[in-house]
Amino acid sequence: MNEINFTVYGEPMGKQRPRHTKNGHTYTPQKTADYEQRVQFEYYFKYDAMQFNKDDMLAMEITAYQGIPKSVSKKKQELMRRGAIRPTKKPDWDNIAKIVCDALNETAYPDDRQIVSAEVSKYYSHSPRVEIRIKKLKQEK
Repeated sequence: MNEINFTVYGEPMGKQRPRHTKNGHTYTPQKTADYEQRVQFEYYFKYDAMQFNKDDMLAMEITAYQGIPKSVSKKKQELMRRGAIRPTKKPDWDNIAKIVCDALNETAYPDDRQIVSAEVSKYYSHSPRVEIRIKKLKQEK
């Protein structure tokens, strides 16, 4: 396998911070766990149990499309749709990358430390989603 591409439909989400109970127990917030499961489901739906090898160097491209707010003018909506106006609101690009990388850890690849290059872009769209592309980089011998 040299490259995978798949889409997670719905509003993009960023990784939330771990929470702590009064007893000091740390846990992952439910919304984060649910979104990570959606990412895994979409991956498995398209690629079943295929996985990159443990020695592969990987590059990841994530394109997050946030929904266009209905409250903005038609003119502004068109600019958002064309990419002339891009989201500067949450979720932060690094939290989007974190939730995707963590969800695919031990799923698409053995360990996310294999990702040596990453690009995250945010846009608006009438169809909110996150498009994920992972490709294997050639290693010189």
